[in-house]
Parts: sequence; structure tokens; C-alpha cells
Amino acid sequence: MLKRSNSILLILALTVLLVLCACGQSATSNTATESNTSTAEQTSDSASTAEQATSDEGETVTYQSDAGEVQVPKTPNRIVDLTSFTTGYFVALDVPVVGALSGAMGNKYIKDQLTSQGTTDLGELPTAEQLVSLKPDLIIAYTGTEGLDQLSQIAPVVQIEYGKLNYKDLMLELGKLTNREDAAKAWITNWEAQINELKPKVQAAVGDRTVSILNPYAKGLYVFGHNYGRGGEILYGEFGFKAPAKAQTEAIDSGTGFASISMEVLPEYTGDIIFTSPWSGDTSDASVVYSNTLWENLPAVKAGHVFQLDNTSDTYNDPITLEGQLKFISDSLLSVK
Repeated sequence: MLKRSNSILLILALTVLLVLCACGQSATSNTATESNTSTAEQTSDSASTAEQATSDEGETVTYQSDAGEVQVPKTPNRIVDLTSFTTGYFVALDVPVVGALSGAMGNKYIKDQLTSQGTTDLGELPTAEQLVSLKPDLIIAYTGTEGLDQLSQIAPVVQIEYGKLNYKDLMLELGKLTNREDAAKAWITNWEAQINELKPKVQAAVGDRTVSILNPYAKGLYVFGHNYGRGGEILYGEFGFKAPAKAQTEAIDSGTGFASISMEVLPEYTGDIIFTSPWSGDTSDASVVYSNTLWENLPAVKAGHVFQLDNTSDTYNDPITLEGQLKFISDSLLSVK
């Protein structure tokens, strides 16, 4: 529900791909009986063999993905990411991403890097033609998405289970996948140094006050925890702040990372400090919440301890996005009186 589903887009893409393959097979069959095409066929076969040889120049290794073993390039250089949420990891690892979904392309923390490396915006419904034309040597997708077996006709597919690993472990795993383990370890070392420097300062500013992450949506509000982006990894994970008791139990201690609540129970889930943004998953009007007297009378709102997240970018929790969030969150918490 809370992550993007790629099933439809892949089914559409694969449908086109299979049609193209069928047409190609039919054309070959029709021309095979024509003697004057034998030279052309030999030329085509030679070109195909040469292209395959070129694509196989690099060494391959066996990688254990979340859906089983897969043979992948030892050092992939043309990744297509169909998840959005892992794109920033590849940017942090300096791995070329030749195609990414619009969500990742619009993430303010990584969009300049993607643009500068010439990454193609695949939209939210990429077609088979787009994927084939990019000539990827590796495709990243979520586990359980329909049609992934057919995608392997284009390039090896590594499936990732959303939320299975925390961001540090996923960074190490993707470093292993891309033969950039040293870069992954270096990022973690640098990140932890930043946290160690900032943590005592923000803890002193916040004290024992509680912190909430709230997103208005069509049916009420989402209360987010420690592993769904929006700064949760930093606030609850790295800095060790607590949410109000009910939010702590339902969204964090439960391991789910979020809870859905109605407007009527909002005060029970609201901390002394609030990070919030409109929900990007529907077309609801956030002012229904923000203009409600219940919201306006919250102690955090009256005290000016409400900080607006960017709903187009702060939903992500990749390394580059986390670095941007760290500055915003630290500056916000240090401003609390």
C-alpha cells in the first residue's frame, strides 16, 4: 500500500515485448524460405553474435538476491532501476543508472546527479521499447512483481524485498552487488561520524520531548515510524528519540513502520515536535487536517514546533536523501526552544 507497485507497468511492458518477439519470429520464418535472403540472414546473425559477445565481455558472478541466485555482471555499468527507492543508493555508490522511474528522477536530493549522468526518465509506466533501447546490463525490481521472469530476457534481474534490510545493510548489499563494497563502507563510516557529532547537540536541544511524523491523507493521517523515510531513520534510529506511547507501540515497536489513524484520535499520537507533509499517495487536500481546530490546538502547533517535510523527496531513505534530511532535521531540532 505504501510503496509504489510496478506490477501493471511491467505487465504492459512485457506484453509489448512478447508481441515484438513474436513478430520477429514470424518475420524470420517467412523469409527463411527465400534463397535471396541467406546473405542478409548471415549478416544479421553475425551482428547478433557480435553484440552478444560485447555484452558478455565483463566477468559475471553469482549474486544471492531476495528471490534466489542470479548471474550478474561483476561490475555493472548500465543499471535500470524499476524501484525508485534504491536509485539513490546507486548514485551514492557512483554506479551508472541509465534508466529510473519518475519518482526517483524527481527526488530533489539526487535529480541533479541523475540528470548530469544522462539517466533516462522512464515515467511510471516504462515500455519494453524503452528498456530494450537502454541496453541495461542489470535490472533492479521489487520481489513479487508479476512478469519478472520475462524481464530477464533483456538483462539479469535482481529482486529486492522492500524494507527487508535497514539502509546501512542495504547499502552494503548493493555495494556487494555492484563491486563497490569499499565505497559502501566508506559512506557508512562518514555517516556515523556525522551522527556522532550531531547527536549530543540535538539531544540536548530536544531533551525528553517526544517526536511525531504525521502525513494527512484521504481517510485521516498516517503516523510514521523508524523505517519508512520522512526522517524516521534519523529521528528514531540514529538520534534515539521517542514517539508518543501509542505511536511508539503501533508504528515503531511493532516493526511495521506506520499506523493509520482517524482525526479524532490525533492528540493521542502527537508529540511535542512534529514533522509533517501532505500525503503524496492520493489527491486529498491536506488543509482538511492543517486547518482543523483539533490540529491548530495541538501544543506542538501552538509552540511553533512543526516542521514541513518535502513530500516529493523526503519519503525516500537512500543515503543521498538521508544526508539532505540530516541537515534539515538537525537544523529544525536545534531551533526548538
